[in-house]
Amino acid sequence: MSQILSRRDMDFILFEWLQVDDLLENQLYSEHDKETIQATIDLAEAIATDHFQSANRVADQIEPVLMPGGEVALPNEIGAALAAFAESGLLSASQTVERGGMQLPFVVDRAAFAWLQAASPAISGYALLSAAAANLLFEHGSEDQVAKYAKPLLAGVDFGTMCLSEPQAGSSLGDIRTRAVLDGNRYRLFGNKMWISGADHGLSRSITHLVLARTEGAPAGVKGLSLFIVPRDVELEEGSVVHNDVIVAGLNHKMGQRGTVNAALNFGEAKYKPDGEGGAIGYMVGAEGSGLSLMFHMMNEARIGVGMSAATIGYTGFLHSVDYANTRIQGRTAGETSPVAIIEHSDVRRMLLVQKSYVEGALALNLYCAKLVDEMRCSSGTEREEITLLLDILTPVAKAWPSEYCLEANRLAIQVYGGYGYTRDFPVEQFYRDNRLNAIHEGTNGIQALDLLGRKVSMQNGRALKILASRIRKSCQRGAEIGGEPSQHAALVEEILGAVVILVERMGVHDDRQAVLANAAPFLDVFGHMVISWIWLEQIIACDGKSGDFYDGKRAAARYFRLWELPRAMSLFNRLDEVDRTFIDTRPEWLCA
Repeated sequence: MSQILSRRDMDFILFEWLQVDDLLENQLYSEHDKETIQATIDLAEAIATDHFQSANRVADQIEPVLMPGGEVALPNEIGAALAAFAESGLLSASQTVERGGMQLPFVVDRAAFAWLQAASPAISGYALLSAAAANLLFEHGSEDQVAKYAKPLLAGVDFGTMCLSEPQAGSSLGDIRTRAVLDGNRYRLFGNKMWISGADHGLSRSITHLVLARTEGAPAGVKGLSLFIVPRDVELEEGSVVHNDVIVAGLNHKMGQRGTVNAALNFGEAKYKPDGEGGAIGYMVGAEGSGLSLMFHMMNEARIGVGMSAATIGYTGFLHSVDYANTRIQGRTAGETSPVAIIEHSDVRRMLLVQKSYVEGALALNLYCAKLVDEMRCSSGTEREEITLLLDILTPVAKAWPSEYCLEANRLAIQVYGGYGYTRDFPVEQFYRDNRLNAIHEGTNGIQALDLLGRKVSMQNGRALKILASRIRKSCQRGAEIGGEPSQHAALVEEILGAVVILVERMGVHDDRQAVLANAAPFLDVFGHMVISWIWLEQIIACDGKSGDFYDGKRAAARYFRLWELPRAMSLFNRLDEVDRTFIDTRPEWLCA
């Protein structure tokens, strides 16, 4: 069995639970069949196994190097893995035929890509950003921008980045200082960007930077931000291609995902002078002042991608620890005279079951979100609006919950290995380091919590929450009708849902908004547990009437989540209902004394 992901679980999620083959009845996907879907997953699994998994270790051990000439050097194995992926055509799997894609369901695209994310989160990161950049340009770019930049991104000819953060701004995008000065029918950009993944390399023909900057006279804050394409290699009007005025100021040396270049970029230092002048040549995307709203198209896609990355890193750690626990002989159980495999010890089984409940729940949630994209594509009017709102409210959870709890799964995987777990001789310590970045990537989990509590649960008079609640209640009704464990699980899910709805109403009318938002992180924890418990309910409903170790394992993981995780989450309700001010009232000087 693969230790990258479980193909059996992937098939269960896609075909037994989500029933994605039903999507093929829609005209958009009617050219495909179940065999096409399976072949796509087969191909992704093969590429992950043959190229990404082996390169992942190399990418961790040999970090990017900034060469004297300013270029960034990477191990050859990274380029070979990405070339194999680009050649497969999977980078554009869910794009329409008109865009050069296969027009597969998006959920199949994400399921296939999950194998690459599990095999190497660092190497797959280049493709993730490039696909997100291409999708943004397809939606908001001009015809020329689509032809010149979006299509090469999807073909794997060029790779993309998103350039938001700056040294002084971080996540506070309203404080961005990078300037864009009009220069005929284009702009010249001047400024500094920080934490840019994929900032520079020789893996592709060029790099398409999507950059937030301010035009001259733009208002302060986020309303003054516009979005620009800044190609590393820019084509001038006479047809020649020259290096744009973009340089790597320095590399950031990360604890994990080291194979993804991360750097500070300087724009407009006049080291290169395209058309004889300093200033990075850029082209505005969309309307002036709409930069942040356009960038959210890419950011939301990247956030769900980060959540999937967190789920898959946790998942591969779980599979490695299961394999180790089955083969490591140590200790004896009661009544045994010979040493046994450590999986026979109850505490080891506890750690494995906890991991299973986290990683299988997180993977299922992210694939559910991917299927919502397909439902949006195949619907219109009010139905489409409601699916969009449902995806909006689930996005902070899909990003933050896996990056919190699948990291915990990685910690437990190390614990299963014992002393071997924290050595470089085994991969689980790398999985932990790689996954630790995801709670920060694409908006910290604290930002996701503020987004959920401060905006998503209350938007359109709570419409998104009502849509989610309606879906959860329908699942609970189905669970109650089945009886047994599904009925018990449904009752607890319905209880936590009712408590969340009441809590949101009370927080919404509380007169101390600052205090309410100070409790956003624990609220996200409770809300996320509610969502994952619903996802587990859905999975055990799909197991109804089926027997065997696989289905019993699903039931055991759901049982653990119901009996141990949900009560812990529900214990936070009283404190949240009080709108506790401990975090606000704690003075900074008390922490520095």
